[in-house]
Amino acid sequence: MKKALITGVAGQDGGHLAKLLHEKGYEVHGVIRGQMEASHPRYKTLKQEMPFVNLVMADLLDLAALTRALQEIQPDEVYNLAAISHVGYSFRDPILTADVTGKGVLNVLEAIRLAGLEKTTRFYQASTSEMFGGLDYNRPDTGYTEEASFHPRSPYGVAKLYGHWITCNYRESYGMHASCGILFNHEGERRGPEFVTRKISKAVARIKLGLQEDLELGNLDAKRDWGYAGDYVEGMWRMLQQEQPADYVLATGETHSIREFCELAFKEAGININWQGNGVDETGVDATTGKVLIKINPDFFRPAEVDLLLGNPAKAEKTLGWKRAIDFPGLVKLMVQHDLGLEEAKLG
Repeated sequence: MKKALITGVAGQDGGHLAKLLHEKGYEVHGVIRGQMEASHPRYKTLKQEMPFVNLVMADLLDLAALTRALQEIQPDEVYNLAAISHVGYSFRDPILTADVTGKGVLNVLEAIRLAGLEKTTRFYQASTSEMFGGLDYNRPDTGYTEEASFHPRSPYGVAKLYGHWITCNYRESYGMHASCGILFNHEGERRGPEFVTRKISKAVARIKLGLQEDLELGNLDAKRDWGYAGDYVEGMWRMLQQEQPADYVLATGETHSIREFCELAFKEAGININWQGNGVDETGVDATTGKVLIKINPDFFRPAEVDLLLGNPAKAEKTLGWKRAIDFPGLVKLMVQHDLGLEEAKLG
């Protein structure tokens, strides 16, 4: 039985990956922050959701705890998914973002080395499309590939870029089987409500059921390459099954705006949206009732915006045999129906 250690097991990707590995017959260990004791509500929830995961107390900022965990578990594979992963929040707390999302990667890699596992343990680093920055000058017409240049536009993207390069450095310096997955936006029913896609699907469900009046958003025209998180963790696993380590882009090859996401989400709930006004005064109204359902809040605009992200997954498709199963409309439908079910259950 193979053993895997997942940092960030409590997050969206961590949950999907833990389930996938369990189904593949792995012994799964998941790192949670040391202060989350067994009596903590989130700890109890995780044990209920994933009873097959052995929860390990550690922290990306605690090298000693990470090293001890690795020495005890002796994992065949380590998936580093933990991070301060909200782009907007990274502008508010760039120092913590740098420590966790950047230096935290170094701590995991160094812990593997100190535990004497650099030749036997395979390592996956969760890199991100935010490292590219979305600027016209560095974006190929066919979408970003593994060779495209980086120009991160947020503290999160900068920190992730450090994590990406330090992983490459450990691969080259110590011969580690270390691979980076440059994943474009991947969403789903496990996404936190602080992220725009889940914010939209949750609001649509609540508006449909009369529990919420409207939805406030920032830049409606920002475009992203959106896929389903459950498909993307399969790509992570495939990377570590290759004979040689390498970096791979996982993406859909399509880009859609937040405006499109809103339109599809409301349509899934039986509401057609018409747009009125311009700029920060633009609103999305119910085409039937004329009620304003979407408003622009300038507070949600970022100091440096990433206007468009588009990935090219050709290498992953060819080398890994990876392909997404759920398309963009299917993703939106899945998320809205999930949140409608949750909100209806609350109502009894």
